Amino acid sequence: MPRIRHTTLACSPGCTVEATLELFGGKWKALILYHLFEDGVLRFGELRRRLPNVTQRMLTNQLRELEADGLVSRTVFPEVPPHVEYALTDLGKTLKPVIQALKTWGDRHAHSVQRNKAAD
Repeated sequence: MPRIRHTTLACSPGCTVEATLELFGGKWKALILYHLFEDGVLRFGELRRRLPNVTQRMLTNQLRELEADGLVSRTVFPEVPPHVEYALTDLGKTLKPVIQALKTWGDRHAHSVQRNKAAD
């Protein structure tokens, strides 16, 4: 779980930005949220197929952190084999415009960023 650096969010104008970025920072959380926005409810294996480069352990950890932060809900069905579904909570759904803005920016500017990296 990421460490919150401040005990209150009134420390500076950027504290809330930092706190928000910590909620879905890292390589996989924003992608997990994106796929849940696109597909609604997903089982663990379905998420794993949509994110083929993530390890099972990392996906489990990222989902647990999103659940602990109240962004994702986890429903376990008492079956054999276990059936677990993940969905966005109402709080998680409020991040949709943020994730969509990141995707839109990436769609528009990813090639420029790659070109700049290649030029270095």
